[in-house]
Amino acid sequence: MNRRRRLLVVLGAAALAPRTVLAQPKPAPMVIGWLSSGSRESGADRVAALKQGLAALGWKDGSQIVVEERWADGRFERLRSLAEDLAKKEPAVIVVSGSPAAIAATKGAPAIPVVVGTGDPLRAGLAASLARPGGMVTGLSVVTESYEKHLELLLDVAPKLRRIGFLVDTQNPFLPVVMQGARRSIAQRQIEGRFAEVGNPDEIEPALARLANQGVQGLIVTGSPMLLAARRTIVKFAIANHWPAIAPQNEVAEQGALLSYGAERLALYRRSAYYVDRILKGAKPGDLPIEQPTRFELVLNMKTAKAIGLTISQPFLMRADRVIE
Repeated sequence: MNRRRRLLVVLGAAALAPRTVLAQPKPAPMVIGWLSSGSRESGADRVAALKQGLAALGWKDGSQIVVEERWADGRFERLRSLAEDLAKKEPAVIVVSGSPAAIAATKGAPAIPVVVGTGDPLRAGLAASLARPGGMVTGLSVVTESYEKHLELLLDVAPKLRRIGFLVDTQNPFLPVVMQGARRSIAQRQIEGRFAEVGNPDEIEPALARLANQGVQGLIVTGSPMLLAARRTIVKFAIANHWPAIAPQNEVAEQGALLSYGAERLALYRRSAYYVDRILKGAKPGDLPIEQPTRFELVLNMKTAKAIGLTISQPFLMRADRVIE
């Protein structure tokens, strides 16, 4: 081969090289699972918060990662099968909303790391300790809400209440703790308590009607993805009966309940992205310490206070972290 021909061959190979590189297929985005016992309508902002946290860490949705969502719509019995279906997508990690979803994920997809956005993995028996979980579960631990505090706030804002209703989800794995705390707070305050237990969304309105027939004057909504998903129904009933109501999730006050007090949930899901990032980069979930929230938010809905004819004292108004006008 003469020198001229050799040069043409080399130049031709060089010209083809970039096309060869461009022709290589892009790697498929990594799958991140999402499992919740709530509904897409009530939890879409939590998924958005997770994606915001991942974006801040450099993960591009749709190209580097994709979130595969599964929602039980308040039907806890569906969680196990949803987790099994999610496992077929071969996610690198599953982010769960609530302890029931965490338990279901460990059973339906036992080989996949689980990041808890909200829940109590230690009390649920899914971690050996906060500092060193030791298994396939890590994330955020929101210790079962203090209903002593909820009752205290409700009576501070409406001191004439003497009969309080508690709306309780029987599918809550921490139900005994919820009931124990509620009964203790009732005894301390020397008021009457009435409990309405619900096991599925269809039971919520009849349960609220029972509380109304029992003459309750205020309502405490216990923490539950199912009850959160039904917040519109619950709040509408409470306002119609002129009940001051409180819940642990700020979304319930935003919907129209008088009060909410609890950890700022969206911040927890943004923080969950840190755990997802570490696991995607090779960390073992059992080596990542479980964190607990340090900031709790008191939200007061003044629109509702006016609607139910309740005057809010200036000292209580000053205590609120956020006031909805």
